[in-house]
Amino acid sequence: MTAAAQRLRTLLAGDTVVHLPGVHDAVTARLAVASGARAACLSGAVASAVGLGLPDLGYVHGSQIAARARDVVPALSDLPLLADADTGYGSALQARETTRVYAAAGIAGLHLEDQVAPKRCGHMTGKAVVDVDEAAARVRAAVDAGTGTVVVARTDALSVEGPDSVVRRAAAFVEVGADAVFVEGADLATLARVRDALGPAVPFVLNRSEAAAAGGTETDAELAAVGVRLMIHPVSALLAATRAIADTYAAIAARGTAEDVARWPWDDLTALLGLDEQLGLEQLYAAGSVEEGSRG
Repeated sequence: MTAAAQRLRTLLAGDTVVHLPGVHDAVTARLAVASGARAACLSGAVASAVGLGLPDLGYVHGSQIAARARDVVPALSDLPLLADADTGYGSALQARETTRVYAAAGIAGLHLEDQVAPKRCGHMTGKAVVDVDEAAARVRAAVDAGTGTVVVARTDALSVEGPDSVVRRAAAFVEVGADAVFVEGADLATLARVRDALGPAVPFVLNRSEAAAAGGTETDAELAAVGVRLMIHPVSALLAATRAIADTYAAIAARGTAEDVARWPWDDLTALLGLDEQLGLEQLYAAGSVEEGSRG
């Protein structure tokens, strides 16, 4: 088990809600660290948007998520990354291999869902789920990969089959070794029902996404009381950045300048990227410094 995976497990074992901002590149990862975040998440919908320019309809593959994670993880310092693994990208066999690929990319945890493949964004209509045995097999395969990666078992059955199915699926996921359960679209009453069935030892992960039609009014105290330990905010930063970029491009097109658009100073960006440290290293390894060090 990696140190990052252990830190994520520690957050799941706590008694408060930890909020995970969505990141998708090295700059957003550094900004998450600077914000004081304790962990971050990488969304398949965001990876599809940023990497492919396509909606979350199953276009992005796990190998592309892993490739993006290899850019993100080093910039996160020691913050653990929870990444979207969609359906595992195939059968249980593919779910097992996806877990191994994610672990190799430095991903601390993944959430694996029970939709049919190709999947749809969790907040879209027209979703369908596989049967509970197939869904549990995916989760078991991810656990059996032996990487120590945190496995969060997600179900989208609430809007498709109702709360009874959610309880059955959550129980099956925990039985095969899931570290946490993620009920897409769940409210407090649904979470309380699942918690009553599973017991208080099973932590929940919840999604607070602007893609949802409504919701997100529960307090952290209310969420913690029903077992929520991680709250992901997968698309907030991308939506904010997209608005800022659109305003900047519109200003350039209309007026030939972005001077009146709110922007970070260039020096703030270079400071975030560690320019002073890099210049110090450059000086350290300059020809004269190297020769002087070797003589000492």
